[in-house]
Amino acid sequence: MRWPRKHTFGLWPKSRQGDGAPSQSRPATVSTIYDPNCEEKEKYTAQNGDDYYSQNHTVDLDVASKYSKPKEAHWLLRRIYFLSWIRSYDRERAFADLIAGITLGLTIIPQSIAYAALAGLSSEYGLYSAFIGSIIYVFFGTIPQVSIGPTSLMAILTLQYCADKPVQVVIVLAFLAGLVELAMGVFQLGFIVSFIPAPVTKAFTSGTAVIVVFAQIKNLLGVRLKGFPSIGEFFTHMHVSDAAMGVSCMVVLLSLRLLSQVKFKQDTAITRRLKKILWYISISRNALVVFFTGLLVFIWVKKSSMEAVPFALSSKVSSAMPSIKLPPFAFEYQNRTYVFTDILHELGSGIVVVPIVAVLANVAIAKAFVKDGNLDASQEMLTLGLCNIAGSFFSAMPTCGAFTRSAVSQASGVRTPMAGIYTGLIVLSALSILTPYFQFIPKASLSAVLIAAVIFMIDLAPVKELWQTNKKDFFSWVGTLIICLVAGVELGLLFGIVLSMVFILLRLGNPKFEVSLKQHESIYYVHVVPQSDIYYTGVDTLRAELRGACSLYHNDFPVVLDCSRFMQFDATFSEMLISVAKEMAANDVLLILQGMSLKVQQMLPVISNVRFCQEESQLWSHLQAEKPETEASQLEEKL
Repeated sequence: MRWPRKHTFGLWPKSRQGDGAPSQSRPATVSTIYDPNCEEKEKYTAQNGDDYYSQNHTVDLDVASKYSKPKEAHWLLRRIYFLSWIRSYDRERAFADLIAGITLGLTIIPQSIAYAALAGLSSEYGLYSAFIGSIIYVFFGTIPQVSIGPTSLMAILTLQYCADKPVQVVIVLAFLAGLVELAMGVFQLGFIVSFIPAPVTKAFTSGTAVIVVFAQIKNLLGVRLKGFPSIGEFFTHMHVSDAAMGVSCMVVLLSLRLLSQVKFKQDTAITRRLKKILWYISISRNALVVFFTGLLVFIWVKKSSMEAVPFALSSKVSSAMPSIKLPPFAFEYQNRTYVFTDILHELGSGIVVVPIVAVLANVAIAKAFVKDGNLDASQEMLTLGLCNIAGSFFSAMPTCGAFTRSAVSQASGVRTPMAGIYTGLIVLSALSILTPYFQFIPKASLSAVLIAAVIFMIDLAPVKELWQTNKKDFFSWVGTLIICLVAGVELGLLFGIVLSMVFILLRLGNPKFEVSLKQHESIYYVHVVPQSDIYYTGVDTLRAELRGACSLYHNDFPVVLDCSRFMQFDATFSEMLISVAKEMAANDVLLILQGMSLKVQQMLPVISNVRFCQEESQLWSHLQAEKPETEASQLEEKL
């Protein structure tokens, strides 16, 4: 007998016509009789496994009807997110967004100029990206704090794939990255980002920050040599004036950064106002440094000449007002005609790496600032894709969200994405008014802005913690960081992802089990419990654990296998259990499968020494039925 009787409690039968007893008088009992000699189709009653499982977890419909999920917004409101909050937009929110937008504009302008220089581009390309990214995110973005524009990650990747190439290649890269991001959002492929673990992300970010620092140290100290000079050449060709400018800007930037942390002993109206002023000065430090160093050079040129300036200056920008035009899918450069296939060949893996890194950064920032924890990652991908596609029509470089700017928006009291309108207008004003003055900005000051922004992204804290807690994550972190620095950020990220996938496959193929001898009253049994989810890849390990448990206890006790963590039960599971059950039957060992649904049970044939149970009471009844008290006492004496 396989499972003599199965009681399902809490099921109230429907009332029948002509039946005198009320339907609430007693719970229904469904009997399930198993006979090894019966036909296969008669093993189960008409009440199948799905019904049983669902009924066991069903509550009174009258109670359940009182609770329901919130009605999902119309797809148009979810995709054009602007429509979901503009109806409740009021004067208070508008004023808060105005302050936040202006504050963010003062932050994003010098950053955009610096990140464009890092990518090897003229200043206007960074501002194009900041302008169009801020405007597009207003209509489709879901997180008010997120600021789309140039970032150090996108700049270093752009430099990696587009160095010494025409600027048209950068614009097409922005278009292709936007297409990939848009496709990821349409097909809801946000789960791909989940395969990149936190240690790999931190190592990738730290490696990128280190690369930015080393790339900008030459401009900071005025070393005007191409490539990687030796230490002797580095100090020999260092210009004292540029070095003095760069180091002074670094000191000023780091000092102004500390102003936001100033605390006063007394909390009065004056101290609160003064603290607010210091905070505004602190977050505007990049704009202040760029403005005053540019002003210094401008005065110097007016009093003497451009050739007399002892600093290396930014390139001259002739016209910077954005204009709409198709991305250059075909163009001529230095007597060579580039077609679309040539551009694809030039970009190579950047077509995939750039959008994945952008999505990774954007989703991580959105998760950090989302209020209720309900983040629509697909919508963020769609928005980021639209920002890059639209940006390519304005000659922009690839963009994504920046954590530093998002933190500034949060601290400025932003209420809705409408703040991006004001930020975009400020950037547009800078493009129309300040363009002729970009050439007066010293390269050393821009390098100082970049280094001061990314130096705090270098996070070495996980090293000690990961070594003590998880060696696998430690090696993932170290390996990713080293390869990012030696072979490039895209190979470092790929290495971290592949290594993490290998660890996952090893974990799936070698699951851990807890095997213990337990006692219930006078009955002993071997309890085998998986410590993780079991897929078909772990079937061989499970087989070895069951055989080892029987061998360890000399086939003296029944074996109870917890099946609640069996995932995607298939033919591989079935064959293994049938094989092990037959081996146990040859040694007169009972196998009890605990927590297996009836739907899965139907995949197994009738085996004389196999029992099933869902609850503890059923487990005890199987054990007591199989082992009478006399035999239990003998086993106890044997122990």
